[in-house]
Amino acid sequence: MARVRFIVKDILAPLRRLLKKMNERDVMMILSLFVGVACGFAAVTLKSAIMFIHHGLTSWFDGSAFNLLYLVYPGAGMLLAMLFVRYVIRDNIGHGVTKVLVAVSKNESKIRPHNMWSSMLASSVTIGFGGSVGAEAPIVYTGAAIGSNVARYMGLSYKNMTILLGCGAAGAVAGIFKAPLAGVLFTLEILLFNISMSSILPLLLSTISATVVSYAVYGSQPPFECTISPFVLGNIPYYLILGLFCAACSVYFTRMTLWLEDKIKSIEKPFVRWGISAGCLGLLIFLFPPLFGEGYECLHELLNGGTIDLEGQTILAFLLRNAWLVPVFFLLVLLLKVFSMSFTNAGGGVGGTFGPTLFIGAIAGFVVSRTINLIAGGGLVPEQNFVLVGMAGLMAGVMQAPMTAIFLIADMTGGYELLIPLIITATISYAVTRTIEPYSIYTKRIAKKGELLTHDSDQAVLTLLKTSDHIESDFCTVKIDATMRELVDVVSKSKRNIFPVIDSRNHFQGYVSLEDIRRDMFKYDQYDKLHVYNFMRSAPAYVYVDDKMDNVMIKFEQTGAWNLPVVDHDRTYIGFVSKSKIFSAYREQLKQVSHD
Repeated sequence: MARVRFIVKDILAPLRRLLKKMNERDVMMILSLFVGVACGFAAVTLKSAIMFIHHGLTSWFDGSAFNLLYLVYPGAGMLLAMLFVRYVIRDNIGHGVTKVLVAVSKNESKIRPHNMWSSMLASSVTIGFGGSVGAEAPIVYTGAAIGSNVARYMGLSYKNMTILLGCGAAGAVAGIFKAPLAGVLFTLEILLFNISMSSILPLLLSTISATVVSYAVYGSQPPFECTISPFVLGNIPYYLILGLFCAACSVYFTRMTLWLEDKIKSIEKPFVRWGISAGCLGLLIFLFPPLFGEGYECLHELLNGGTIDLEGQTILAFLLRNAWLVPVFFLLVLLLKVFSMSFTNAGGGVGGTFGPTLFIGAIAGFVVSRTINLIAGGGLVPEQNFVLVGMAGLMAGVMQAPMTAIFLIADMTGGYELLIPLIITATISYAVTRTIEPYSIYTKRIAKKGELLTHDSDQAVLTLLKTSDHIESDFCTVKIDATMRELVDVVSKSKRNIFPVIDSRNHFQGYVSLEDIRRDMFKYDQYDKLHVYNFMRSAPAYVYVDDKMDNVMIKFEQTGAWNLPVVDHDRTYIGFVSKSKIFSAYREQLKQVSHD
């Protein structure tokens, strides 16, 4: 790993010397182009690795008999990934998109160098062996790590490091899907960066360069080629129904995924957790083969109006012989994909929810369209169109990113002829889901912790400010039972006009202000009669060292104070925070998040 780091530095060293002579705007253009190319190669490498492993393990499958290897392969891949993460990386690299959001809001957009390759390696093994997750979140994490570390090596500011991190994430999406516009929209909508129009150009350069790399390796065909029928105005009511169904599936997807992962991760012993998850995942894939891996082979069939032939591959194949039971079978696949994905991630595998979202959306579109056609007694609606539009509908609901959903699906399928139904279904799904579930699957957990960076500049600044960074500890403390003589001695040595009062255990009791003792300071005959507790005031509120900055500002607003004491939860005194100092820090941070 150290050798890789030195190689990267050797590559970047000449570039760093060159860029020192250039202005900031030109530097960002060159670096965004460089990051985009790197992310394009990373996306190509990950896709190739997954296909290589998948083909090597399944090319000799005997389709005429039930494949017991479905019970073994996914668990083996999860185990390899878990051992790699646990004993080699020793870092949590799951849920890549969420990790990127946390890096921006808490870690000054800094991501560890190993994430430039570790997520790719672990996810390629997980998915190649049949883990029921997607490769998109790991590649986003990889791309963001590339952008972050390039920026850090070049010594860029937080503002420019955040932009390059976004360029990496956007380039990764563009590279894996051949969708440059969707890469930009992904960064703006899902990663929630407060990026101005002047910062769009680096994102575009990054996505275009990544897409060109992907085109050069895999050709110009869209990742999901499909046979679509012309849009018919009379089908709009059915697309509205699909939007509502996608919204219901989105709420189910988000809530069930987070609940299941928490339940599985509550099993403390990692190998027991892996064993249970691997067994359950293997059984699900054995019964429902479309759950194997990303499931994109199934999507290709559905997008081209084909039929899924599972005869000899599962004991449930008889369900597909009855026309009315076909949508029932795929509805079960839709519901159980959430379970298979959660077992994979929580059991030790590394993958994302991006791919499963596309998969479930496609299945949702198929279930709705096939049900409509069965009820109507004929081919009333084109099923492949609904499969395509369903992908956008679920993506808009689960990720709460309608623009990304619309243009990503149109880009990677060539389905711009269906732009109107894409907009209708995605908008309905997003609006209904947002009403029920205010946060996306990526942001729900970190929003609960108060660590979510939003488009709101004020809220973004408060999220970035840390209470612990603004504690002033140069106040001279006095004991609660100290005499006036001892207090005056402390005052003479202090440069502040507030004196925290503590007891023998260093617990905060209150404070004394210089104004409170001014009239008695020169009454020398009272020096040994008056004590600190005669002058002490109670604090209007306490600030805890782990308080979020927005909570701190609420306390200032409610009390009208300009200084508040900072304590631990056992009331041990730590220092004070000043409203004026926070305002100064706010103004400085605002300059960083404002990219104009």
